[in-house]
Amino acid sequence: MAGELNGKRVAILAADGVERVELEQPRQALNQAGARTELLSLHDGVIQARNNDLEAAGTFDVDALVRAASVEDYDALLLPGGVANPDQLRMKPEAVNFVKAFVDAGKPIAVICHGPWTLVEADVVRGRTITSWPSVKTDLINAGAEWVDEECVVDNGLVSSRNPGDIPAFNKKMLEEFAEGSHTRGRAMSS
Repeated sequence: MAGELNGKRVAILAADGVERVELEQPRQALNQAGARTELLSLHDGVIQARNNDLEAAGTFDVDALVRAASVEDYDALLLPGGVANPDQLRMKPEAVNFVKAFVDAGKPIAVICHGPWTLVEADVVRGRTITSWPSVKTDLINAGAEWVDEECVVDNGLVSSRNPGDIPAFNKKMLEEFAEGSHTRGRAMSS
């Protein structure tokens, strides 16, 4: 669906240890749909990517620092996973505040695997239906979310998936929700 995101700017928030496929494939889908993506991180230069959290998988160039970024400049947010990536992000107030501001603005967010840890830290999952890598389940439930084991879940602009195997369904729903734009809170639906 080339062009459905023309004119949209999408922030991708990631740090060292990001799961390569969870950043790369959704970013490709966004770019092919016409979005302009920007990789935000905690430091400039490059971030280190991983395969299966263990194997080095190259680097990604950082476009801007999250501490200097403004939510108003973006239409949507992608939070890829990997264990180390969201673990670092949730420890940095500038990253947590950026994510919270996205939710407060009602802008769509796509999150996969361990990525919801940053949402938990921002205290924005209460009352939301979400999925994730299974080990994040208890954290999400303790933060007030309803956790479900499905390949892709959509809750008013919040798109979530469990792992790299879910990326085709994740990308499809992410593009739909990002094309719709801002959302208000309401009923969740699974897909």
